[in-house]
Amino acid sequence: MHRSRVSGCSEVGSALDLCEFMGFCHTCRTGVCGFGDELPVKVNKLSSTKTQLPYDFYYLEYCKPDKVVNNAENLGEVLRGDRIENSVYTVTSPTSFLQAFKMRIDETCKEACRKTFTAEGVKNFKEKIDDEYRVNIILDNLPVAVPKQRRDGSPTPSYEHGFRVGYKDIQVAGTKDEKYYINNHLSFTVKYHKDAESEDSRIVGFEVIPSSVHHEYNEGDDKNSRLLTCNSNTKIAPGKHAPQEVTADAYVAFTYDVIFQLSDLKWASRWDTYLLMNDDQIHWFSIINSLMIVLFLSGMVAMIMMRTLYRDIANYNQLETQDEAQEETGWKLVHGDVFRPPVNSGLLCVYVGTGVQFFGMALVTMIFALLGFLSPSNRGGLMTAMVLLWVFMGLFAGYASARLHKMFKGAEWKKITLKTAFMFPGIVFAVFFVLNALIWGEKSSGAVPFGTMFALVFLWFGISVPLVFVGSYLGFKKPGMEDPVKTNKIPRQIPEQAWYMQPTFSVLIGGILPFGAVFIELFFILTSIWLNQFYYIFGFLFLVFLILLITCAEITIVLCYFQLCSEDYHWWWRAYLTSGSSALYLFLYAAFYFFTKLEITKLVSGVLYFGYMLIVSYAFFVLTGTIGFYACFWFVRKIYSSVKID
Repeated sequence: MHRSRVSGCSEVGSALDLCEFMGFCHTCRTGVCGFGDELPVKVNKLSSTKTQLPYDFYYLEYCKPDKVVNNAENLGEVLRGDRIENSVYTVTSPTSFLQAFKMRIDETCKEACRKTFTAEGVKNFKEKIDDEYRVNIILDNLPVAVPKQRRDGSPTPSYEHGFRVGYKDIQVAGTKDEKYYINNHLSFTVKYHKDAESEDSRIVGFEVIPSSVHHEYNEGDDKNSRLLTCNSNTKIAPGKHAPQEVTADAYVAFTYDVIFQLSDLKWASRWDTYLLMNDDQIHWFSIINSLMIVLFLSGMVAMIMMRTLYRDIANYNQLETQDEAQEETGWKLVHGDVFRPPVNSGLLCVYVGTGVQFFGMALVTMIFALLGFLSPSNRGGLMTAMVLLWVFMGLFAGYASARLHKMFKGAEWKKITLKTAFMFPGIVFAVFFVLNALIWGEKSSGAVPFGTMFALVFLWFGISVPLVFVGSYLGFKKPGMEDPVKTNKIPRQIPEQAWYMQPTFSVLIGGILPFGAVFIELFFILTSIWLNQFYYIFGFLFLVFLILLITCAEITIVLCYFQLCSEDYHWWWRAYLTSGSSALYLFLYAAFYFFTKLEITKLVSGVLYFGYMLIVSYAFFVLTGTIGFYACFWFVRKIYSSVKID
């Protein structure tokens, strides 16, 4: 029998001798499997789109190995509530090696274990069936998928992520005779691609069809009795046997079949199946059409602005040569006040610095994702990268806030640095801590353990805060930026503004276009987060991100130009809030998505959804606000340095 490159013979004593003799102790751990190699089948979490609360696999009374071993998890997996553990389908002890999956060795009616449910176990099973929980199992890093028929009748295969814990009898649902049935028989199909030059194979697919079977025994319910329902020569036929009801003291046998299928699918493309699990196909034409409209509008806005500005600057400079400066009108009229520091300038510095930090994190994360480092096969990689990049981008946050603070002639750079280091992370951490307490109260595996929470605090205080201080020191040490025009000592009175130039209306209007650039993509992002789908179109996401940058910049510049033309020079905060208001529309869309697409009924789950979406919207506000601010800042300095002013 073929032996793999990595030996799985880790047992000691007689078990090792027996294992060696039968040739079953060679584990496929390198992705290349030989005939008879043991396959490392692992269990993940129980998940539900109705509650959004993941649970540990062994929270329910499923078959357990002699010793449950947690896989080493990265930060992202812990934050997402992933718990990957060994299973009874893998050799872990002298008594369990006969149940192991073997490469290209079909098994029929294999018994994993027999269980007698306790009253508490029955209660947990019924709750999870009510909430439509799904069981997630992993083989060679591939999640198990359940094949299903497409609604449109298309022959193209469609899949669901994980299999259901069980189901209820629809005919008596909601009555006192309500019955619950558990899926205790699993028919696995493992697809493999064979190497043409050797006997080695690679796993390219992992499917399961669950069913509920009330097993019968030849001698009553004795633990040593033999199953009559099926044997090594006969399979379980769907619908042929009575289902297994979930009742107290029920004696349940958990069984499974394994079939290995040769596949033409290459190992490099094996994730394609999982990335097309959603029934609703991505409407590429609709998305690209929307993006083209946004690009067209942005181009038109840019062209109009450039033509108008060139005419204004030419006229103003011509007036100077004709000694008609006393007839100044429009945006040139406020040149003596346009660079006057705003109210709460310190808070603006803090938010701009935080936005720079968030922008750096988002940009580098997307570049890594584009290069393939953060694909769905790298579990938790995206979340880990975002947290670590946020921490290290603190250097740029401190630098940006200190530079702006010095331009405003501020001297309290340490105070600004502390606010930059603690304000945004502190608010997010406080909300996250409350939400985590709610998850912990539900006994969910999604609750972040104390050790991980301590690690997050260490990253924050031990790395991020010092880097913010270093950045602030470097930023404040550099000479401040000089304004292109002098600021008058006495502020100019602002004339009464038209209704459409009022700050509230202008700010709310400004957020519509940036939100319009991303809302279609936002639908797919929300679907991947809350409906357990995989998100993988990072190239397209990067394109949308660039469109967002352009749109935020241009809409802010346009509205800032109109504001200055109406002789209102309070543009600092307005520039930040104009594009930042798109976060309000994002949160409103999240509420719309909650009521139209999700089936969440639990109060705790609803609080979790809106709590996390509040954090996302807050981060989006900081990001888009900073983009708009810097675009407007560049624009104002550019136009006032282009005209001759006495």
